[in-house]
Amino acid sequence: MNRSRNISTVILPLVMFLLAPVIFAQRSVEPRVFLLDIKSDDRSKTQIDYDARKALNAKVASIVSKEAAPPSGDKHDYMSQAPYFWRNPDTPTGLPYIRRDGERNPEIQKFPDHELLDTMVSTVERLSLGYFVTGKKEYADRAGDILRMWFLDPKTKMNPNLEYAQAIPGINTGRGIGIIETRGLTRVVDSVGLLAGSPSWSKSDQAGLESWFSKYLSWLRESKNGKDESAAKNNHGTFYDVQIASFALFVGNRDLARTTLEGARQKRIAAQVEKDGRQPLELERTKSWDYSVMNLDGLVALAKLADQVGVDLWNFQVDGRGDIRRAILFLAPFARDSNKWPYKQISPANPERFDAIARGAGKKYKDAEFQRMVSSIDALKKP
Repeated sequence: MNRSRNISTVILPLVMFLLAPVIFAQRSVEPRVFLLDIKSDDRSKTQIDYDARKALNAKVASIVSKEAAPPSGDKHDYMSQAPYFWRNPDTPTGLPYIRRDGERNPEIQKFPDHELLDTMVSTVERLSLGYFVTGKKEYADRAGDILRMWFLDPKTKMNPNLEYAQAIPGINTGRGIGIIETRGLTRVVDSVGLLAGSPSWSKSDQAGLESWFSKYLSWLRESKNGKDESAAKNNHGTFYDVQIASFALFVGNRDLARTTLEGARQKRIAAQVEKDGRQPLELERTKSWDYSVMNLDGLVALAKLADQVGVDLWNFQVDGRGDIRRAILFLAPFARDSNKWPYKQISPANPERFDAIARGAGKKYKDAEFQRMVSSIDALKKP
């Protein structure tokens, strides 16, 4: 039994290594993606194909399939309810709702647009990657159908705004904080890059989608909700910049992407990360580990996007403040033993998201301290 396990430990990585050129040899040029690192995907071609095959049968509904209509009366408008707000026990009507940070109100399920969008994003991503890796047209066909349903078909497409996202009953009909719910659209942008050249995704489709994202980009920058989110100092501001930069690159506005990412040096990294790597605004939350990792994920995404326009965020630091590297190292000791985490965390801490961030950043930080940390993660993942 031990001998068999030892053999599989040697053979499986070798097979994966040999398969890697096969996976990427089908494309003579690199895909036009901005955040997706395909070459770091450690799944086999068989697994990617399997995931895409399952996605073929996934139920993906349009934004107009919801029962409730937003205040505009137009079901094409995205709507959601603030997840951490609950009925007020001190008023007969339950209004205005009150905040219970980190505790999700099941009422939000009455407004399914967030879930509908997330399902669309993950399904399109699996199908597009499956097409890119295997060349199977049926995957591109289905991905194209879903994208047209959500962004191009006048009967079913989403309007390019988030006026009614994360509404708080009794207080407002939507707010800037809700913009974080479309951060998954950065994955749609990359998924479309994987469909390039497919007969299932035409030049007209591409132009239509770029037009949709141009309109959404304008709304993000010009609306009150968008301006409020831009001014946010925590993870909301981080992911606002991630969306602006990603969408700007997608529609060809490199100047806007560069300006946003240059501004992120002071506005996001220096403002959010202490010299020892702590992220104080995330540590205030009731799920401080989750939000620290989430914001770190956003900062790393900004650094990846910045690579596209020749801006270095990986190594940016000002005197007396922290940087991305130190933010990762601060969290590392607690990923293995969450019981030592000294801040509030009302749900179990999961190290997997942090592990993926740290391993990816290991390609940028080659110093001995960082590489020892990455090696310790890799050692735990070995069978």
